[in-house]
Amino acid sequence: MGSLTKLIDVLLFLYLLFIALTAPVTDALTIFPSNLLPTFLLDLKKWYIKEFDDYLFAEKPHFFVGLTWVELLFQWPVAVLCVYGLAGSKSWFNITSLIYGASSLTGLIAIQAELIGSKRASTKPILIYLLPLLVAVLAILRGVLLYSGKSSPIGKRPALNQKKMAKSH
Repeated sequence: MGSLTKLIDVLLFLYLLFIALTAPVTDALTIFPSNLLPTFLLDLKKWYIKEFDDYLFAEKPHFFVGLTWVELLFQWPVAVLCVYGLAGSKSWFNITSLIYGASSLTGLIAIQAELIGSKRASTKPILIYLLPLLVAVLAILRGVLLYSGKSSPIGKRPALNQKKMAKSH
């Protein structure tokens, strides 16, 4: 199980690092008016829409813009925390991984439902949004199933602290 956990950690680290570095820029392409964006970003957006046939990114329906705000204001900071937690082997990483995965999966299921249900999407955008969905599932599994058990449970104190508290009363 240890090597599987390490593999999942490496995959999550690489993906979350990518998100931590790119999400503010890609989210800006959805939530801000075009006149506020530099030309090179608008060119990148046009290329992406043409190459991957992503009508959500092109048309910016209200639910998609709302999910993008959630990504920018909530998921992006949690992704940054996850990168830090993984890099530093922090005991709280499982919690942030679970939070990121659950939030991300919720939005991505809504996006996949729209893409598949509308029958407007080609295979390309369905596959593009499938990768983050699978990573979200991995993040949830890492947060729930692969708990290391190294940190002490909430409410438990080391015996030394309990003795100190008993002496002070």
